[in-house]
Parts: sequence; structure tokens; C-alpha cells
Amino acid sequence: MSQSIICFGEVLWDVLPTGKQAGGAPMNVAVHLRNFGMDAHLISRVGSDEPGLELLAFLRDKSLPTAYVQVTHTHPTGVALANVTDRNEVVYTLVQPVAWDFIQYDNTLTDFYTSSILVYGSLVARSETSRQTLQTLLSQAALKVFDVNLRAPFYTPAEIDFLLKHADIVKLNHHELAEVCSWYTSEPMTELQCMEFIKTTFNIKTICVTRGERGAILLTPDGFTEHPGFRVSVEDTIGSGDSFLAAFLSMYLAGEAPEQILHHACAVGAYVATQRGATPLVTPEALTTVYKNLSPILN
Repeated sequence: MSQSIICFGEVLWDVLPTGKQAGGAPMNVAVHLRNFGMDAHLISRVGSDEPGLELLAFLRDKSLPTAYVQVTHTHPTGVALANVTDRNEVVYTLVQPVAWDFIQYDNTLTDFYTSSILVYGSLVARSETSRQTLQTLLSQAALKVFDVNLRAPFYTPAEIDFLLKHADIVKLNHHELAEVCSWYTSEPMTELQCMEFIKTTFNIKTICVTRGERGAILLTPDGFTEHPGFRVSVEDTIGSGDSFLAAFLSMYLAGEAPEQILHHACAVGAYVATQRGATPLVTPEALTTVYKNLSPILN
């Protein structure tokens, strides 16, 4: 593939009642993209502590290059305390400050410049150092993919506004869609109207909204495409949206039709929700089983 996909942002340990799991949305997306055969890389930062070394080992085990994962002696590796009381809606308590709050722009990152696709979220912009690095990368990337991923209290409407203005593709869930729309208008809107409003306001090429068990909806220059989702027995939803985005991008960049893109991405997200953890291996055989055995939910 001629273009690299650069996932920028947090890498950390999700601490659950059952133990810790490697996590962070950018890392999850990058791992799944590599699994789908894409030239994905992660730009992040870990501590030189034992958790940081364990994360680097995890990334290597997942065949994700670590050349752009910085190591610091001054801040600990990131940790998120996960509350999984509701398996369909995991709530995180994020420690601050940690290593990924201090991702620095250096000469090694000039490898990417304008030939790269940049995937970024809002959480990494909670700190000045990482935010400035992100802004530099946004000025260079050829295609910019904003995975909104709102995590209170680590965002402001002004910061999200800035990140939206730089995006070509935006992915967010239906709760985030409603919240972002409410910042700009008090008029009641349907999901479709909100998507059209954001697309027009920020001149965004493509918007995708995930709706949990109700599937997803996509808005491109050719109009709307909807998929009703798949009915599954949920193990946990950690990483389901991240795997959806990776599957979406792999199909989108291959030039597939919107219907095929959403069908595949919804199936991947549904499969990951049936597994424990954010980055289970998604094989063609696993997806064949999904397509055969999962019935679409009827609206």
C-alpha cells in the first residue's frame, strides 16, 4: 500500500475487575488495521516502567511497529480504570498526567508528512504537549480521520470544533452526535439531520455514526446508507467501535460501496463485542461465521 495509516494518541492499560488489558482507541484501531493487512503505525508514548515495557511487548506480539512509540523516564504509563457494570456501556476513569499526555513532535515523525492518513481522537488533546503535536500532524496529513471519542471531562466544545474543522472523515456514536449538535443549535433534529448539519457546517466529506446494537449510518457525497446491525450475545463492548473503524477504513480505502463497507464494519464490531478484550484476532473464518449465524435486527 502506498499510504501509511498513522494512528495518533493514547496507549494504556485498561484495568478491569478481571485484570488489565492493553487499550487506547488509537492502538486498538492500529492493531486491527494491521490484522486487515494495512500499513498501520502508532504514534504514542509510554513510561520506562514495567507497564510500559509490557505494552511495547504487547504491540510487537500484535505485529504493530513500535518505532514511533516514545519512551519517557519522567511520566508513568497510562492507566484507565474500567467500570464494566453495564457490559454494553463501559465507563472509564482516566489517570492524568501520564506518558501519552507528552507525545512530542520530533524528526522521526517527518517520515509521514503529506503521504499519510492520520487517525486521531479528542482524548489525546487534553494536554498541551500532545495537542501541539497533533496540530502539527494535522497540517501535514493527506487524509484526516477524526474518531471523536468524547471522554468527560477531557474535552471542550471549542477543542472539538477545531478538530472537526480539520477532518475529512468523522466517526462518532449516536450519543456524541446528539451532544455535538446541541452545541450549535437548539432546534430539535433527527440523527440524519444532525449528520447533514455537521457535514455542511464543517465541510466534511464523510460521516459515520455508530448506534450500538442498532448498527450504523453513513453519509457520503452520494447520500445516506444505513445498516441495522447484528444481534449478538455481548461479552463486552471494549474496542468494538475501534474495530468497526478499522474495518470501515480498510473497506473505504479499497473503494468498496457504502453498503458493503457498513455490512463488513458492523459484522467486525459485532464479532469483537462477543469476545473479551479490544483486540481479538478477526479472521475471515470468524467473519464467515458471523455472516451466517447473526441475524440483522429489523427496524
